[in-house]
Amino acid sequence: MVPVDAAYSSIDEVRSRLAVQRYICDNNIATVVYLATRLGKPLLIEGPAGVGKTELAKVIASSLGAELIRMQCYEGIDEGKALYEWEYAKQLLYTQILKEKISDVTAGAATLAEAVDRITSQDDVFFSKRFILPRPLLQAIQSEQRSVLLIDEIDKADAEFEAFLLEILSDFQVTVPEIGTIEARHIPIVVLTSNNAREMSDALKRRCLHLYIDFPSPELELEIIRLKVPEAEASLAADITALLQVLRKLDLKKQPSISETLDWAKALVIMNARNIGDAIVKDTLSTIAKYEGDLRKAEKELAGFIDKKKAADKAKEAAATAAPPADTKDLLH
Repeated sequence: MVPVDAAYSSIDEVRSRLAVQRYICDNNIATVVYLATRLGKPLLIEGPAGVGKTELAKVIASSLGAELIRMQCYEGIDEGKALYEWEYAKQLLYTQILKEKISDVTAGAATLAEAVDRITSQDDVFFSKRFILPRPLLQAIQSEQRSVLLIDEIDKADAEFEAFLLEILSDFQVTVPEIGTIEARHIPIVVLTSNNAREMSDALKRRCLHLYIDFPSPELELEIIRLKVPEAEASLAADITALLQVLRKLDLKKQPSISETLDWAKALVIMNARNIGDAIVKDTLSTIAKYEGDLRKAEKELAGFIDKKKAADKAKEAAATAAPPADTKDLLH
């Protein structure tokens, strides 16, 4: 099997390369990504939806100049959808085209059994790689260059598929009964994501390096807004960050993610909002609140946030007005 080559030379290189791809990560994320590529172990990323798990896999691929092969998991996904399928329609077409050749093969057969035996001896013609339709797992194994295999939302697949996946990730080889064993030319960088719809098995976690990405801190979220939505006013970006931090502490059906934060910031820029107190802001809350109950709570918090902000501004103005004059000593003394 092809040995795993180091993808990054250091943790700092991980951060710098991802920064070039406009992905801001902390030292924890950079460290786990670095170790995953160095150790050749799959990376299991868990956390709330919309915090950048899938995006991290994409920027890893981009930063390394590697092909991204994505497999979207869902309830009922099986080996055929993940590994490979036989192109039966193509086989049938070739059979019709080569009908005369088949007649030549069976010509002179004394019995039906002998004719069948002669056709059976040609199985390797129709059950060969030319008739295999590779799915993501086989694509990653057969890739000419080292690729990044993204197994997205693994928590949506059932336990049986997870067990099958463990076997593939352990050996990075596939056995096709009609052909034989296909080994990986280059061990892919494997990234699995989970939104915690169900608990992952201990067996899967044992084989992976684990990374949990939570909602960003206020400082990091503000930095992300400035990077992704640079046209937003500095005060507006700061207010968005402050309000989102408040909203995530509420009992909401769906907590606003960083992707929704960016959507809101972009919407406010489009609407020419300069600060969070503009009347139009209330009408854009649907970009961060996806349920009616959440929307009402967000509107209430927005109103309270604006009132507090106005009160703080008035207090600041009053303090500035009431400030004693500067100390002016008699110049003669």
